[in-house]
Amino acid sequence: MILAQSLTIDWVLVNNCVQFTTWGVSSLLLAEILRDIYHALCHQVTWLAKWHNKHHAAYRRDLTLVSQKAYLDSQLYHDIVESIILVVLLTIIALVVQQWGLWLGVAYAVTFLYGASLRYFQGTIDTDYNHLPGPLEAIPSVWFVNRTYHWRHHFDDVNAYYSGVFPLVDRILGTGLSLKGKTIALTGASGALGQALTAELIKHNAKVIALTTNPDKIDLQTGLKVISWELGNEAALKANLEKVDILIINHGVNVYGDRTSTAIYNSYEVNTFSALRLIDIFSETVTGSDAKATKEIWVNTSEAEVSPALSPLYELSKRALGDIITLKRLDGVCVIRKLILGPFKSQLNPYGVMSANQVAQGILFLAKRDFRNIIVTVNPLTYVLFPIRELMTWFYCRIFSKAVKGN
Repeated sequence: MILAQSLTIDWVLVNNCVQFTTWGVSSLLLAEILRDIYHALCHQVTWLAKWHNKHHAAYRRDLTLVSQKAYLDSQLYHDIVESIILVVLLTIIALVVQQWGLWLGVAYAVTFLYGASLRYFQGTIDTDYNHLPGPLEAIPSVWFVNRTYHWRHHFDDVNAYYSGVFPLVDRILGTGLSLKGKTIALTGASGALGQALTAELIKHNAKVIALTTNPDKIDLQTGLKVISWELGNEAALKANLEKVDILIINHGVNVYGDRTSTAIYNSYEVNTFSALRLIDIFSETVTGSDAKATKEIWVNTSEAEVSPALSPLYELSKRALGDIITLKRLDGVCVIRKLILGPFKSQLNPYGVMSANQVAQGILFLAKRDFRNIIVTVNPLTYVLFPIRELMTWFYCRIFSKAVKGN
């Protein structure tokens, strides 16, 4: 009894600790948001761009320094200035709000100022992690900004990829993936979604290559090139895929209630094995740092991964494709995005409740925010069930499979 009384919880102390932690974490997040907003403004405001451009002028494509002077100028006119502004803003906020936890953000900002000052006065790049020279070995990270992610800001599109540590601001602004000037190849281009995606991609200033087995069904337009291909002869497309930045695998077949042997073979050949052959062929073109940073594969696995499609073979073949893609993602050859799409009106599903245009717009909205699993559907259960199933499949494959040699 005496021991229990001596262990009485001081709820005032607990409340103060919770408040300090909450404000402290919020201040760290605020520091990153303010830093990234300033970075974005440097690309939109002329007088800020004048100084920020010194930062971009300091690096070659392999992130080696153009010159020591250019690097020192980048530290003086960008990193140090940015850090001072960040310290001042966070200090003002901490003084106005009067919460002790906010001073944690101030201390965090001071570390940036210290690092930038150290790099300027010592002329070393050791603490400038996102700008360390050398080949890019990892694909762009989804949770944190790594070297490959930031490389794209310098050499893919300077008006995108603004985030420095957490890609939150890029998620909000839609600058987590730039489509401008990208060459994008698309299978199933003659279908409803294929045509809608083509139109939307061209609006985003992408160059589209329509890979189709029905070239007569596609209307030629500016920014579009049509290439005919045959199922089972995917290898013939390798030369065309060499210069492609993003491959969107969108073709498929739906045999509905048919369960004959022919229907089984056709479903898996079109929906699963053809897609896998294209993935393997495209993966062979991912060579060098530039390709590691910019090449991507998007695969339409559909909502059938987790929900009934009233077509058993469609569900089984798409589910198999989805599981194998989860397995292949573990090797990190390039970014692979899944398109988990609900029912939209098309030749495969004349009863769809969404339009292909709505789905195409939803896909690009989420892709530009760097979502690796792009869910566009009216079924709320898919938003719950898919992440759970994906996590379980990923964990299982991670534990019981071996990495491919050379990755």
